[in-house]
Amino acid sequence: MEKELIASITKLVIEKLNQEQPPKEPEVALWSASPKNPAPVEATEQNLERIELKPVRQEAIQRKEQKTHQSRTCSDSLKLEKKEQQLEELRQKTPSRIAVGRAGSRPKTNTWLQFRYDHAAAVDAVYGEVSADVLENLGVFTVHTRVEDKEEYIRRPDRGRQLSDESRKIIKDRCQNSPTVQVVISNGLSAKAVEANIEDVYLSLQQSLNNLKIDMGTTFYVDKGRVALMDEIGEILTPDVVIMLIGERPGLVSAESLSAYMCYKPRKGVIEADRMVVSNIHKGGIPPVEAGAYLGTIVQKILKYQASGVSLVQKES
Repeated sequence: MEKELIASITKLVIEKLNQEQPPKEPEVALWSASPKNPAPVEATEQNLERIELKPVRQEAIQRKEQKTHQSRTCSDSLKLEKKEQQLEELRQKTPSRIAVGRAGSRPKTNTWLQFRYDHAAAVDAVYGEVSADVLENLGVFTVHTRVEDKEEYIRRPDRGRQLSDESRKIIKDRCQNSPTVQVVISNGLSAKAVEANIEDVYLSLQQSLNNLKIDMGTTFYVDKGRVALMDEIGEILTPDVVIMLIGERPGLVSAESLSAYMCYKPRKGVIEADRMVVSNIHKGGIPPVEAGAYLGTIVQKILKYQASGVSLVQKES
């Protein structure tokens, strides 16, 4: 009886305790399977192979940088193209060596070779001689100055301004005295200029003077002459106007440039201001035929005002 009572009481107590037990709290996951902000994993040789980076923002930055680079490259190309066009326009306006570029601190090979070629052409022009065929075609005879050779001609300009005694006698014997215009041809510092241009210039000048009805004396050729030689010729033949067609000092642009010096009644002691010149006569400058015709009009003015050089300009104004 007592055993049954004890078991019954024990059972009631246990039921009562179970009724009074608080509700079970939900479980909290302290370690998530996929945390939002994972802790940085220390890179090791083993786990580096398993890491796969997906830099989405970095790719966008790279694409933006590429577009910016392409835009800058295109802008730079347009600027370079525009600059090259401007330089080409300048090159077309002058025969000078401008904007030819360099290779390091030296000129480019083509530029340097062209420079050497032009320099050699200039030297040949100075030391060359006018072909006898050219003078024969013009029907002129040859006289000489007191210069013996080219070296002396370069070192002693004064000797190129004086005729030899024999040449003075030849000129007196073979030339018309006191012509209106006396034309003299000389190689000067460029025999090549005479060979390349003299026929066109001289024939055009001759025709221009004929059309203007201006008397022209006997033309002759002076070997190794200087411009001021016209003063001595003026004293010998006493013309109203002397025209000297002479080779210019050659440069690196052209070795074929001819000049036409003119003076009204030249005599010894004439100042340089009384001379006048039409220079740069060659295929790249004043066309030879055009220059010859133009010289005729200048001679007409000189005879009209009886002056040349600065005096002519003053009288015209």
